[in-house]
Amino acid sequence: MARAYVSSVIKAPADKVWARVRNFNGLPSWHPRFRESRIENAEPADKVGCIREIHLQNGERIREQLLGLSDYDLFCSYGILESPMAITDYVATLRVMPVTDGDRTYIEWTADFGCEPNAEPDLVARLEQSVFQPGFDALKRHFGG
Repeated sequence: MARAYVSSVIKAPADKVWARVRNFNGLPSWHPRFRESRIENAEPADKVGCIREIHLQNGERIREQLLGLSDYDLFCSYGILESPMAITDYVATLRVMPVTDGDRTYIEWTADFGCEPNAEPDLVARLEQSVFQPGFDALKRHFGG
């Protein structure tokens, strides 16, 4: 299994950061790489098991299923059902944690997945540098730092 991992610190309280990233259907509202999202069958976006279809700015389409969501532990986990990437068994978690020193937020995004061994370095780098980090950079800009 391959693992992609990115973490960051955002200059805002965890509850505000969580409010921004919590909506499983809201990725395009804060992440610059995603153009639109919709939850299939008009299910609630916080219903574990719901499926979102998201479209990237470049027109690619991804279908993902919400596997877990906790307002207490401030995390959401999801799996990819369909993707243009050559991956299998993809499960990702976006986690928000308070940093009490300065009322900041520690945020991390991880993904574990299967792929061809020779493709692993490129896929890990693509997720970390083209998906996870740009999302965190956009959150930092939104919260002023």
